[in-house]
Amino acid sequence: MKCKRAVLLTLAILAVSFLLAVIVHSFANAGYNKKRNLTVVFYNVENLFDTENTPGGNDAEFTPDSEKKWTTERYQKKLEDISRVLASVNQKELPEIIGLCEIENSRVLNDLIKTEPLAGGKYEIAHFESPDFRGIDVALLYRPDEFKVTWSGPVKISFVDEPNFNTRDILYVKGKTLNREEFHIFVNHWPSRIGGMEQTEPKRIAIARLLKNKIDSVQNINPEANIVVMGDMNDEPSNISLNEVLSAKSPETENADLFNLMYPLHGAKQGSYNYRGNWNMLDNIIVSAGLLDNKGFQSVEKQGFVFREQWMEYQNNNGQISPNRTYGGSNYYGGVSDHFPVFFQLKR
Repeated sequence: MKCKRAVLLTLAILAVSFLLAVIVHSFANAGYNKKRNLTVVFYNVENLFDTENTPGGNDAEFTPDSEKKWTTERYQKKLEDISRVLASVNQKELPEIIGLCEIENSRVLNDLIKTEPLAGGKYEIAHFESPDFRGIDVALLYRPDEFKVTWSGPVKISFVDEPNFNTRDILYVKGKTLNREEFHIFVNHWPSRIGGMEQTEPKRIAIARLLKNKIDSVQNINPEANIVVMGDMNDEPSNISLNEVLSAKSPETENADLFNLMYPLHGAKQGSYNYRGNWNMLDNIIVSAGLLDNKGFQSVEKQGFVFREQWMEYQNNNGQISPNRTYGGSNYYGGVSDHFPVFFQLKR
């Protein structure tokens, strides 16, 4: 009899615990309607390559026999780590729209969306092979239950003074949300600062001009178009390419057409990338005025954010923190990426 009472008491405790958990979960999600919210993320994932040496490709360094010793185990760990990062940005649901750069091909994207917990999002992919000399591209992942792509294509980039210089194309994606609001999304990865910031700046300025022309063509058709520009620009919000050529201003600026949501954190000396102890806001999110005008989908808090957790960080002997990278040269560190992701949220 005592044994039966103990079992009944245990079951009663479990039932009460379950009920309390449900109540707590309900309160935690009060006011959050999944159908009326969108989370948009951009992440430079630092050389997400598969382990195969593709004929004609530039990926020999990311193979098991290379100096980097890029094995299946290391590849799988990186996929799982990236998946964990992306799934952690919004604790209430998986992001609806994810821009990525430094991915090798469609295979790594398909491998990524199959990992837990991203598999639950049933993501689809927008991606095109670009002529980048390192063999890396940009891409967009999206949840088709919340965002339907109606068109996608590459914006080709070339330089008059260096016709043989190959870099990443811009990915242009058009799509509609469940309430049929149309979005124009541009995913970018501009040329790096290797060789000197001033020496390489003209290339980024040239791409900014090209991008501005594409945005102008969209706004000429629809001045109230919802535009989202995201990417690793290798420039900060206050640099010429973004602030002057693209004319992406701080969110509190009046009478602007484009706003860089990362400006507030940039002004506070925060960043998505750490170079020799200094934070740089190289990863940017820019939106059109229609996403700040209190009509339809609106940017929550009218700014973007850097997502970082302790398990994504590296701390050196001086206590300085930076993103925990996967490699430094041929040295394997086992981190996720040398960048933190940036994101913003929309609500209607």
